[in-house]
Amino acid sequence: MPVLILLPPSEGKTPPSSGPPLDLAGLLGSAELGAARLTVMEALSRASASPDAAALLGLGPRSAADAALNLHLATAPCAPAHELFTGVLYEAAALSRHAGGQPGRRILSSSVVILSGLWGAVRATDALPDHRLSMGLALPGLGRMSAFWKRPLAPVLDGLADGVVVDCRSSAYAAAWQPSAQAPPAGGLLRVAVVKEAPHGARTAVSHHAKHTRGLLVGAIIDALAGATLAQEADAESIAGIAQGLEAVHAVELGEPDRRGRRDLRLVLR
Repeated sequence: MPVLILLPPSEGKTPPSSGPPLDLAGLLGSAELGAARLTVMEALSRASASPDAAALLGLGPRSAADAALNLHLATAPCAPAHELFTGVLYEAAALSRHAGGQPGRRILSSSVVILSGLWGAVRATDALPDHRLSMGLALPGLGRMSAFWKRPLAPVLDGLADGVVVDCRSSAYAAAWQPSAQAPPAGGLLRVAVVKEAPHGARTAVSHHAKHTRGLLVGAIIDALAGATLAQEADAESIAGIAQGLEAVHAVELGEPDRRGRRDLRLVLR
């Protein structure tokens, strides 16, 4: 029952200047997701070539030109997802540092899955081109991507989620897959939430710090798996123990599971 870590992508990316072209057959779940990926790529190309591309893709004035990236997906250079995505969570998790050694690369390939509006879900080691498409957006003819991906993703992620699942996704990406009530993950799904506690006890949600703290947790889990101080068959309490060891975390609260095996893992900051 291996640990599975689910991440959102990041808006922040470091485009590769060189690298191989896209190999759809090499991505996670190519047999199950290949046809859906081609469908999204075609719809995204049409949307990105239209005069309304920026509006369709939710791009602001500063990033409107990025729509053109989606016109060259098949030929653009690719880099591993852990190098392409460079937002706050990814910087805190230091995924590329973990890729420097054999144990870390193995864990990134087997235990870290990134949800994607364009690809559905990929491994952290899968090679991707720079692109723009959020899971929360709707493409003409396909609808909202989170709804589009629900059916194709179910067999892929259900098959991977046979241990404890550490869910660091944002709400838009969480909507694309949830565990089945008929076959919930054996180790449960831990929905990682981060809150800040004021001196008088009131708690507030945080955004930037939430991404950073989730990234620290992901990095600590990978370190523990690579160093064999955390077993691949880890349980929810073991993950909560790693969270408790993070310097920024004041308290950790592990909720009760629902009928789908989902539990809240709340990290409290001060």
